Formats: sequence, C-alpha cells, structure tokens
Amino acid sequence: MNLTKLFLAGGIVMYPLLIFSILIVTLTIERLYFWFKIGRRQQPLIRTVLDLYQQQSPLIFDRLDLDRDLPIARIFHAAIALKDTTPDEFRLALESEAHQELPNLRRFNNIFDAVISLAPLFGLLGTILGLIGSFAALKIGTTGGTSANTVVAGISEALVSTAFGLIVAILASMCANFFRGLYQRQLAQIQSATSQLELLHLRQWGNGETKGRGD
Repeated sequence: MNLTKLFLAGGIVMYPLLIFSILIVTLTIERLYFWFKIGRRQQPLIRTVLDLYQQQSPLIFDRLDLDRDLPIARIFHAAIALKDTTPDEFRLALESEAHQELPNLRRFNNIFDAVISLAPLFGLLGTILGLIGSFAALKIGTTGGTSANTVVAGISEALVSTAFGLIVAILASMCANFFRGLYQRQLAQIQSATSQLELLHLRQWGNGETKGRGD
C-alpha cells in the first residue's frame, strides 16, 4: 500500500492531521534555525561585550548592534545604554529586558502543546468514525462481498487514523521537549552573563568609574 492509499484509508480526519504535521515540521525548522543562530553566535558576543565593558570602550555599542537580533545583545544594550546608573538600577534594567525576551524564547510552545493534545483526539475521532462505518455495513445473516469490503475499509480507517494521530503527537512532543531543554539552557546562560555584567558594573561603580557610554 503506497502512502496515498494509506492516507485516503484513514478517512476525513487525516486532513487536519496532515495540517498538524506540516505545521510541526515548519515550526521545528524555524526553531532549529533560531536556536542554532543563538548557539553559534552568543558565547563569542558575551565574551567580547564583557571585555569591552571592562575596558569602558565606546566600541561596545557597535559590537552589540552587529548582533542586535540576539536576545542577549538586546538585554545588554538596555542596561549599558543607561547613564550613571546605580547597581540596583542596572540590575533592574537587565531583568526588565530579560523578561521582555522570554516570549520570543518560548515562541510557538503553545502551538506544540495544542498539537500534542489535539492529534490523538483526531486519531480517536477517526477510530470512532471508522467503527461506525463498519457497524453500519454489518447486516445480520449477510456475508456479501460489498458488506465485507465496507467493514474492512472502516476498520482500516480506524487503525490508520489512530496510528497517524499518535505519530504526529509523539513527534510534536519530542520537538517540544527538545526546545524546552534549549530554553532552560538559554535562561541559565542569560542569568550567568547578566550576573557577570552586573559584577563588572558594581566594581566600576564602587571605583567611581561608571558613566554613560552612549555619549
């Protein structure tokens, strides 16, 4: 049985399940690109920015602008751009910008969760519709070929739709858990980087060296 016949055997619920699978593949590709970009460029940016900040170099803004599409660059920029900040004000600026970046890091999580919940239900719906079709074709005392073929088609619809629904849900769950792991790792990296920047600012503020770098 080829894929087209297998798809058609699953009945009408295969169409929303197909939409779910295409949606999951598309969002997975987008998220993989997003996290790959962060993983490849973030650590070099953090090291460079911390070095430039320690040196009080005005080039720090040029470096941040080069990677402005990274969350950590926007977080750093929000705090460093402020003038004559106390350590508390500096920390609040970092925390405020970090909270604004969280939705972007969790982007599409709700869609993954929705597919994980809905795909098995659509598979179950296909099972019910297939069994209804099979029972409707059964007639007591008849064993005709047409009736038997309809029963087999109904059972096939029930099995295929259930299997496809579970496959979509399993794949969506695997992708969602993978991206949640990257999200938790990113939170830890942001916390570590901002803590290092806070420490540098605290030392400079204590020595009376802090000033607006945007001048």
